[in-house]
Parts: sequence; structure tokens; C-alpha cells
Amino acid sequence: MSVKYEVLYESKETNARLGKLYTEHGVVETPVFMPVGTLATVKTMSPEELKSIGTEIILSNTYHLHLRPGEDIVKEAGGLHKFMNWDKPILTDSGGFQVFSLADLRDISEEGVAFRSHIDGSRLFMTPEKATEIQMALGSDIAMCFDICPPYPSTYQDTEEATRITTLWAERCKRRHEHQYQSLFGIVQGGAYEDLRKKSVEELAELDFPGYGIGGLSVGEPKEVMYEVLEYTVPVMPRGKPRYLMGVGSPDCLLEGIKRGVDMFDCVLPTRIARNGTCMTSIGKVVVRNASYARDWNPIDPNCECYTCKNYSRAYIRHLIKTNEILGLRLTTIHNLHFLISLMHEARKAIKEERLNSFIKEFYESYQD
Repeated sequence: MSVKYEVLYESKETNARLGKLYTEHGVVETPVFMPVGTLATVKTMSPEELKSIGTEIILSNTYHLHLRPGEDIVKEAGGLHKFMNWDKPILTDSGGFQVFSLADLRDISEEGVAFRSHIDGSRLFMTPEKATEIQMALGSDIAMCFDICPPYPSTYQDTEEATRITTLWAERCKRRHEHQYQSLFGIVQGGAYEDLRKKSVEELAELDFPGYGIGGLSVGEPKEVMYEVLEYTVPVMPRGKPRYLMGVGSPDCLLEGIKRGVDMFDCVLPTRIARNGTCMTSIGKVVVRNASYARDWNPIDPNCECYTCKNYSRAYIRHLIKTNEILGLRLTTIHNLHFLISLMHEARKAIKEERLNSFIKEFYESYQD
């Protein structure tokens, strides 16, 4: 089956909504946060641990898996699900973000992107067709169109050109895409320019993708700019299709995105900062590696029910991190992902009970960024 989306409830007090995303490998309740497993693994986490904290869907990356181990090896293993022993849904990013993040190693043309590998400097050329073919070989449930993510700030002229090529590439991706159960999502671009965002939505909607990413945000712009872009972009996106805000994972941005009608999110933030000893909690960030926690016998977050908080103290976790013990990184990662996934669960409950605004207000009253 291809991916199908059902809007179950639309809030009367905000633009938030509840939905279900149906895939070959299971049903996902939205709004949802997707942990990032760039190289077919969420760093330090086993699939069983991801399931234990309520993970419904994860993200992997086309560009990185193309370089290592290669999509041919993943396909030979039976696809990405079997390769990594994950039987729930998977979304693969096309590699378009690497066009943005590896700016010093690439050259963009209308035909595609010439890269130098960040691993060994070898040359490769990625086209929309190639990005689509790699994702078909990986066998994810959701594939993303190859796009250009302009930096912030960008001139109107540069952003307009990036948006034009993104639409052109979306057409080429769709023509090449054919898969038994995988669905291909388009990606809305347009930077911080309202007319370009709306034009991008209109052009991609004509291609009738089963879902749409919102790209080009969380690339250095102030949060207020992100929220403004969402306010004029989301309302013009197709109502019956999932809306996926790419690369956003801080608790405040997740809640503000949900409030504005976003259904799906992903980000490396919770796992990345966990490996630096930083934890997300109901009162804000706790940098557990700091000396002030050396004799702190409390859990990372007294209000958290995750495995880490039920069993270990801040002092012990600090000791593990300071002595470079892998368990410390695993425990902080479990906590951070549990925190965000639980936040999504509570947000869905608040939407259903028409109290999302008060839920967000209460969250901000205790959460110090």
C-alpha cells in the first residue's frame, strides 16, 4: 500500500489537528516527532529501546547511506527495515539538506549537484532521478524529493531560483518514482518570502504528492521568522495531506509548529545534545556534565517516567559522561527522545480536549530554554 493520511480532528482554538498516517509498516498518530537514524541507526539506541519509549517512525538519510554502505547492500539485505531490524515506518530524506550543509563541497546546476564526498573527497553527482532511485532501493515507506535548501538569509533572486529548481526536480523525481508501497513527498521551499512560499505550494500541489515537507527552515533564521513563515505557508497547503516541518526538534518549536498546523517533525537535536551531556526536561535544559551535579541524587527530570529517570541519578550519569562511558550517552539519549515523544503524546491529548493554548502556556511557565 502507498501512504495514506486521515485528518481525524481539527482544533477550534488553533490550527492544530490530529491525524493518522497509514503505511505498509504501521500506522502513525500525528502530530509526531521522528528520531533521526542518519546511517540506519539512531545513535546509541537499539530498535527495541526506540519502541519502548513510544517511537512510531524514524528517519534515515539517502546521501549518507549511498556513501556507506551503499544502497545496493541495503537492497540485498532486504531493504532498510530488515537491514536495521526496524519493522515500523521509515522516512528517508533525499539528501537535499546536504546540498545546504556541505556548501564547500558541492556545485549546483539545473541538472543536479556535483559533490565531493565528506569522507574521502571522491567525486559524485546526484540528480533528482538518482536520489529517487537510491530511496527506492532503500525501501523506506516515505521518500522525499531532491530539493535545494537556500541558506538564511538569501536574496530574493537566489531564493526564487532555488525554488524554481526545486519544483523542476520534484517533477523529475515524480516521473522516476515507482515503488510497491513507498510514497514520495514534495518539499515546499521559498525562504522567508511569502509569495515564493505560496507559489511553491501551488506548483507542488498541482503535482499531487501524497504529502509535503516544509524545507528551508531551521537554517539559522530567528524563531519568529520561522513561525511567521509557517503562518502564511501551512494554511495554503493541501488540507488532506500531511505537513512535515523538516529539521525542527526543540520543544518550543515543536509546540509552535503543532499550533500552526504541522503534523510531522524530525531533528538530530535531542540525540546530538544528549551526547554532549545536555538533557531536555520539564523545567528546561539540564547540562548534567556540569560540576554542580556531582552530588545530585535526583533524576534528570523528577517529572519524567523514562527508564533513565526511574533508575539513575544526575550524579551517576555525570560520572559516566565525564569518564567517557558509553552508558552515559545512552541514558541521556533515551531520556531526550522519551521527553519529546511524550511531549507529542501530551500535545495530541491537549488538541483533542481543546486546551492546546493553555498546555503551551503552562509548558512555557516552567520551561527555561
